[in-house]
Amino acid sequence: MDYEIIRLCDRPELVRRAAVWFHEKWEVPLEAYLASMEDCLSGSGAVPQWYLAVEGRRIIGGLGVIENDFHPRRDLSPNVCAVYTEEDRRRRGVAGALLRFVCADMRTRGVNILYLVTEHTSFYERYGWEFLCTVQDEGEAGMLRLYRHSG
Repeated sequence: MDYEIIRLCDRPELVRRAAVWFHEKWEVPLEAYLASMEDCLSGSGAVPQWYLAVEGRRIIGGLGVIENDFHPRRDLSPNVCAVYTEEDRRRRGVAGALLRFVCADMRTRGVNILYLVTEHTSFYERYGWEFLCTVQDEGEAGMLRLYRHSG
């Protein structure tokens, strides 16, 4: 499998495709993705940022970095969000490569600690993330696991 990881800020022509792709995976309004991605392109701050794993012209994975990913702990920021790998490309290291890339890129932007919320157990630990606590899923009854990555 031959793919590359790109920063959306380096490939602004992909904004619309990326926003549609994330919207289809997570059902967050398309306009929310477009607005966040336009903020990313403005270069006004380290956050938000968006990343894609691209195989040829196909998006096979992606994630973002935003201030808060639908949880009440506003002090635990910024958050990696919308982590997704296409089903036919899972178990091939795409998500791990994306996570390593985003951590390294955010360090170059002066962000040394990242957080993320998930329902998964044991997946993120493989990539150096540490379980921190559980948090209420904003607008939902359930709890989410909140992880931290530093360094």
